[in-house]
Amino acid sequence: MTNTETTQSSKPVFGPVTGVIYERQMGRWSRRLAEPFLDFVGADNHGRSALDVGCGTGSLSFAIARRNTSTSVVGSDISEALLSYARVENPYQDRVRFEPGNACDLPFPESSFDLVLSSLVLMFVPDGTLAAQEMARVAKAGGIVAAATWDFRGGLTVTRVMADTVVGTGIPGGAAWRARLMGGPGVRPGHLATMWRAAGLRQIREAEITIRMNFANFADYWDPVSQGSTLPGLLNGLPPEAKWPERIRDAVEGAFLLGDPDGPRSFTATAWVVAGLR
Repeated sequence: MTNTETTQSSKPVFGPVTGVIYERQMGRWSRRLAEPFLDFVGADNHGRSALDVGCGTGSLSFAIARRNTSTSVVGSDISEALLSYARVENPYQDRVRFEPGNACDLPFPESSFDLVLSSLVLMFVPDGTLAAQEMARVAKAGGIVAAATWDFRGGLTVTRVMADTVVGTGIPGGAAWRARLMGGPGVRPGHLATMWRAAGLRQIREAEITIRMNFANFADYWDPVSQGSTLPGLLNGLPPEAKWPERIRDAVEGAFLLGDPDGPRSFTATAWVVAGLR
């Protein structure tokens, strides 16, 4: 899940992003992070029921099912477009299902799951502490509750390159937009553990996981950004004569290329991870 904003009801709202766009924007990195995240969690053969909170197009749900051949998995997300994509791609129809659900108000009874996970979601929800409490609530006694969030502030190079360059163009509202984008729950050192303690979880463990984000060329980097809702949301309402979309694209392309010809690029991406027991 990504591209959220807060309404007066504190319900996260997903931008108008299709499953295909999301796969290029987030899904391919969720898949790459899933295996080391599950290694950290120690999720192999842990119980018979698992919940993937903010499942997106199902990367983590499928990884759990692949590792745990007797486990049933529920993937939950607020975006019906992403759930529909995940249902079509689901290779584990007998054990994995996808249902709508808000991370801050999970539609499941207390003590429902042996394993409750959330990957690359909590930094986009309006109330991370409440989401952590909801994850703890639906976990069984002794169950594992774990999450991963991007280190937006210091470890997600692709986003810093884009956001800092955008602000450098002088676009109106750019600094506030960047602060909102990078200021969500769980993105600061130790913040996830604080949320887990507030949720009453125990035996809390923290770590960080670094993967590589590889892009074939600038278009492979830029298209998902420009087709999502985060950056276009900043541009909405600005006078067209100022040509901000073209100016921003040119500036970000310059930062991406750094004077070299267009072609493959590879960036580091670090996630904070936390796990605890109900």
